[in-house]
Amino acid sequence: QVQLVESGGGLVQAGGSLRLSCAASGRTFSSYVMGWFRQAPGKEREFVAAISKSGGRAYYTESMKGRFTISRDNAKNTVSLQMNSLKPEDTAVYYCAANSRPVVVTQLREYEYWGQGTQVTVSS
Repeated sequence: QVQLVESGGGLVQAGGSLRLSCAASGRTFSSYVMGWFRQAPGKEREFVAAISKSGGRAYYTESMKGRFTISRDNAKNTVSLQMNSLKPEDTAVYYCAANSRPVVVTQLREYEYWGQGTQVTVSS
């Protein structure tokens, strides 16, 4: 089992940047594929990015490619999401999630563990 705690959210102007972090408990962090999802008011939770267990492969929603970068540090049990060129439509609660599948998956239902979320608000 793993517990996840996100941090780094806040209010930023359009065009700005934020870096989200997710700290994981437990000694088997490297056994989990890690992902970031987000949920805007009145909308379903959606996939943002995911990274393989070793950190060698990353996957993004098409609209976020080139703006967002996911990374992980298995020695520190952390996964991060660097968000650049933020837009008002990026406003959402961002969630860190983990799954023990052997390959990277992007479907929400495949993720077993979730953090409590961190709010990101982008003003125009």
